[in-house]
Amino acid sequence: MGRRGNGEGTIRKRKDGRWEGRYTVQTPDGAKQKTVYGKTRKEVSEKLTEAMAGRDKGLVFDTKGLMVSEYLGRWLEDSVRGSVRESTYSRDKYLVDAHIRPALGRLKLKNLNAMHLQRLYREKLDSGLSGSTVLKIHHALHKALSEAARLRLIPHSPAADVKAPKASSKEMRPLSAPEAGRLLEAARGDRLEAFYVLAIHTGMRRGELLGLKWEDVDLDTSTVRVRRTLTRTGNGRGLALGETKTGTGRRTIRMTPRAAEALKRHRVRQAEEKLAAGGVYEDRGLVFAGETGNLINPSNLRQRSFAALLEKAELPRVTLHDLRHTCASLLFQQNVHPKIVQELLGHASVAITLDTYSHMQPGMGGEAADAMGNALG
Repeated sequence: MGRRGNGEGTIRKRKDGRWEGRYTVQTPDGAKQKTVYGKTRKEVSEKLTEAMAGRDKGLVFDTKGLMVSEYLGRWLEDSVRGSVRESTYSRDKYLVDAHIRPALGRLKLKNLNAMHLQRLYREKLDSGLSGSTVLKIHHALHKALSEAARLRLIPHSPAADVKAPKASSKEMRPLSAPEAGRLLEAARGDRLEAFYVLAIHTGMRRGELLGLKWEDVDLDTSTVRVRRTLTRTGNGRGLALGETKTGTGRRTIRMTPRAAEALKRHRVRQAEEKLAAGGVYEDRGLVFAGETGNLINPSNLRQRSFAALLEKAELPRVTLHDLRHTCASLLFQQNVHPKIVQELLGHASVAITLDTYSHMQPGMGGEAADAMGNALG
């Protein structure tokens, strides 16, 4: 028997010709031995190293009575937290606490199977939950159970055997040029007028606008640097500033003269608000802040500001994200190249821009037909 030292595992060759490795894990009932097997000593050594690494992270423990709820808690804290964006951790934690634990938490991890997951998805869809949200539940389970299988807490991830729910597509409703003009006219003089001007003129995401700071704005060169975004934390109710959605989300945008002028007026208005609020105002350097300098809750923005402007402009009930679609639509109508639109919107690739907005590019089918006709005479 080959030894690695106290608590570091042992490897030996069995009488049947196979190799086995043993290591110790701590459980609520005391220390217990775990075993891995392989055809060669090298294979067992690699398995043993990986298993003990998982043990040292706190993810490997006695699985005989391990419940799904307990495992998911360990997975969130030991494997997810700190390795992903705070908003991603918060989303996964919300999905686990609100949807997965109540339905599957009391099952033993070793007994969880694909039918349990399929039933969960069906019940959630039947209860009225959107396909997109159910798909997010599936993605969270897939990550968690794949980790459990990798660490050999279970032999196989049941999520791999379940057909992923189909995400429900959200209907895109960009405003036309006249409609966008009516919205901006309705917003004229509003304390958040510049927010709506930038949303349409730059296509910035709602969170990017609400996370914008004055240090990111250069009114002399009419540029805005996108460096952060507003995200939700904890149970989805808290707010914080975090990293942009993707690496390409960090970008510099050149503003239109109208957008720059709107920001100049906004800065003057904000300075007056600070004076009026006195010591109550908490200056965090935000471009778009509440009346006391606080982060703006997107739900409040939608319900208390945006909905009223739509009604005032006699426009349909579009979403704030549709203003981003409006920007893309108006640019494509002016035959702006998709690569330029991609860089403006901060998409990870031009393929995403084309997949999302190809139907907005006028004359694509006609241009192809004309080109083919010219090529073949």
